[in-house]
Amino acid sequence: MLFRAIALLAGVLFGLGMMISGMVNPANVIGFLDIFGQWNPSLAFVMGGALLVFTPGYFFLIRKQAKPMLSETFCVSENPSIDQRLITGSALFGIGWGLAGICPGPAVTALGSGSGTVALFFLSMIVGMYLVNTITEKRASFTTSPQG
Repeated sequence: MLFRAIALLAGVLFGLGMMISGMVNPANVIGFLDIFGQWNPSLAFVMGGALLVFTPGYFFLIRKQAKPMLSETFCVSENPSIDQRLITGSALFGIGWGLAGICPGPAVTALGSGSGTVALFFLSMIVGMYLVNTITEKRASFTTSPQG
């Protein structure tokens, strides 16, 4: 229960930070990515500010931990390889972020703005995740089913 409460608090703080910094506004994100046009460096300052706040805590508190504070082990991927799925997913994420100017985390926060564009992005993201899971499950069951 404590883990979930801390996770919720971290999510709320992240969302508030994104709202206060203006990073839930797709125009700011697209402006940052437009390095050959009218570049907007504000996202770099937001990331730099976050690093200035996080870095001392990491080196003095987090880095020294042999295990997570609220778990017995760290959650590490069992698949360390860089495969086609990872590359494709990363490319789709980057293309979507660049075109829409919306990242999944800030999109959840921006849902509260009432923007139809953000709602459409969020719905598309959910449908995309559902389709990928469905295709992956079908592909896995096809390859593990006995050949007859």
